[in-house]
Amino acid sequence: QLQLVESGGGLVQPGGSLRLSCVLSGFILDYYALGWFRQAPGKEREGVSCIGSSNSGGGANYADSVKGRFTISRDNAKNTMYLQMNSLKPEDTAVYYCAAEPFSCPGGADEYDYWGQGTQVTVSS
Repeated sequence: QLQLVESGGGLVQPGGSLRLSCVLSGFILDYYALGWFRQAPGKEREGVSCIGSSNSGGGANYADSVKGRFTISRDNAKNTMYLQMNSLKPEDTAVYYCAAEPFSCPGGADEYDYWGQGTQVTVSS
């Protein structure tokens, strides 16, 4: 059974950092592109970052709103992906989801087949 489970969310002050983790069970991770999305109350789900499969070169991309602050990474041996979030802002408050799709980073959320349940990140003083 393919399963994704996020962890690491919480409450942090503006300017602080968090690292989200996503453990993927049942996957051969080398073959999957891995993405992070977020959804704030009343807003649509937004792509945050994606890292391609090892077979596709493993390149990463980021939303403009998080470039230079967030870093996506993967550890295929541990079947885990990460999102290091630094210099957090109140507008980063959202439920964060991890997702997986074979091979290369899809164009949008609706092209991912596999999703986690989400973890809440709240940035507030």
